Amino acid sequence: MDLEFHQLELRYEPLRKRSPRREARLLASLAEVGQQVPVVVVAGGEGGRHVLVDGYKRVRALVRLRRDTVRAVSWDLDEAEALLLERLMRSADGHGALEEGWLLAELRDRFGMSVEELGRRFDKSGSWVSRRLALVMDLPREIQEHVRRGEIVAHAAMKHFVPLARAHREEAVRLAAVLGPHRPTSRQVASLYAAYVGGNDQTRAALLADPLLFLRAQETTTHPPDPAAQGPAAVLLADLGALGGIARRGLRHLREGLARRLASAERDELGRCLAQAKADALHLLTTCEREIGDAR
Repeated sequence: MDLEFHQLELRYEPLRKRSPRREARLLASLAEVGQQVPVVVVAGGEGGRHVLVDGYKRVRALVRLRRDTVRAVSWDLDEAEALLLERLMRSADGHGALEEGWLLAELRDRFGMSVEELGRRFDKSGSWVSRRLALVMDLPREIQEHVRRGEIVAHAAMKHFVPLARAHREEAVRLAAVLGPHRPTSRQVASLYAAYVGGNDQTRAALLADPLLFLRAQETTTHPPDPAAQGPAAVLLADLGALGGIARRGLRHLREGLARRLASAERDELGRCLAQAKADALHLLTTCEREIGDAR
């Protein structure tokens, strides 16, 4: 049957996380060949509407394409049974623990199913059900909304935002609010989490103030630009900059009294290395002066 969109009740849309990439592919397919698979509905919506059980991405895409109707098939089941059957049919999609937790919480709260009954329906233990329900309770709703919109990967939310929220709920919400619109990868979220947990109060404050700056700095450190790609001058400037940086670092160590803590044998070895380093540096400087002068 064909239904107009106002005849649908999108009651279970919050139970689905979004994937902008998959929805873009679906939108292109619907625009090219039209709707090939009907959505699934059950009776029982308010005002005689049909409750949409499966097909939320298709409905959103058809609305964006300004279509008037959606092709649907109605299951002769009550809502709870329809949700369980739809979940079983989509089990190959690789549900995450967070999405499973949303469904379990809905079945518990709307239909009054106990932990034991949910375990039997999902063929899981009661502890499996309890862990997923606790996961939904521990993750702040604000962060769950970022997951639903596809801004934060569900795996990253479970692995990093849940423990952060348990210890520092407000900070986790702030971090997700800044990161969400930029759609960070799981690796980027892991880097931020590690930096936050391992940092001091000052580091944490700076990270929360501008987490994107931290990610850019880390990317530069991990993948520094290749001087050779920027021309011959950049290559020499990089070498001389490194030489100057090493010299300043060594000078700082000496000023801090490092030489006074050396044993006699260490002093002898340091003297030999210093003589070699001095000869290498002088050779570099004289060669540079000669070559640069000839180039002019």
